[in-house]
Amino acid sequence: MERKDIIELLNLDLQDEHGAIIQYLNHAYAMGEGEMACEIEAIAREEMRHLDWLAETIADLGGVPDLKRGTMLMGGESVPDWMGNDVQLEKGAIEHYKEHIVRIDNPRIRRLLQRILADEEAHHGKFEHFVEKSKKEGALDQRGNRNDSVAKTLNWGIEHEYTVVLQYLFHSYMSKSDEAKKQLEDQAINEMQHLGWLAEEQVDGGGNPRIEHTEPDQSTKTADMLRADIKIEKEVAEAYDRAAKKAEDSGLKQLLLRIRDNEVYHIDVFSDLLKKEER
Repeated sequence: MERKDIIELLNLDLQDEHGAIIQYLNHAYAMGEGEMACEIEAIAREEMRHLDWLAETIADLGGVPDLKRGTMLMGGESVPDWMGNDVQLEKGAIEHYKEHIVRIDNPRIRRLLQRILADEEAHHGKFEHFVEKSKKEGALDQRGNRNDSVAKTLNWGIEHEYTVVLQYLFHSYMSKSDEAKKQLEDQAINEMQHLGWLAEEQVDGGGNPRIEHTEPDQSTKTADMLRADIKIEKEVAEAYDRAAKKAEDSGLKQLLLRIRDNEVYHIDVFSDLLKKEER
């Protein structure tokens, strides 16, 4: 199989991993606190690792990782319905990985896909268990319909965090600088933490997290990447600061200030990297 065809198949897998991550996070956050929600978040983190492996492999082959979202099954009126959708999503992933393992003749990439397949088969079994467990425990959708300024601020934050997670990951895959790669990946992980904090705050306050993103920067030169990353961090640090000043709830204010301070740290990290690139 030609390299471009391998890249095309891997990008399809990458898109579906992205879709699975968002589907599972939506379900976990909607369920609120609890053992099952934590287990589903753990599965989402394993899918993130798959996404990372696939994107790095695509970049190593000379391709460009496609971070669009793939298949998602977001319907259902109850938690058992959601878990059933997750079972079906994993079933589709298993079928696709088995097909791609047969079609791709590169031994190293086949080993990688077989490794991912083992996880997907385990996830399939877990979600089948969660269907019955959620019925037995009477698991409920914990989201509310709050739509005031606080809820809008939290969803704005979620949108930003999701966007920069994609942006920093893309930049980390495409950068030629090992130091920049590491820092971009580290900051993407931190932004993912922010997304989780904001989504949990939204549900706890009676709102509904909206996990959507705007268009991430897809520069391919490290200096251009870092300039874009610094720009967005400066804008959002100021926005978090303004939102914190307006927040009446002390817990929310503390959360927004914590995230603001993390964003300021990211500015400093990226600024130092840019100085090195410009020398």
